[in-house]
Amino acid sequence: MHKKTVSHTPMMQQYFKIKAEFPDTLVFYRMGDFYEMFYDDAIRGHELLGITLTYRGKSKGEPIPMAGVPFHSVEQYLAKLVEKGESVAICEQIGDPALSKGP
Repeated sequence: MHKKTVSHTPMMQQYFKIKAEFPDTLVFYRMGDFYEMFYDDAIRGHELLGITLTYRGKSKGEPIPMAGVPFHSVEQYLAKLVEKGESVAICEQIGDPALSKGP
């Protein structure tokens, strides 16, 4: 995934920065009550976990593939991924979620 961060929301800029640091790792990005995966990670998460693949708005004019799991049941999803040999980076949300702007 080689996407420039210019013209993306601050949240997506942060996601791209994290993803660049961990290119071969699934990134679980906390958004309120869910851990969400975007772009290629969303597609991979959908395939590995059988979770719904959807889209969350647009960033830089393109639909954003997204898949997510509820934070209260994240342990079972992480266990499945680790069992399958996947690496996962967990990004927790800090600050007031009401003040954060998503994609």
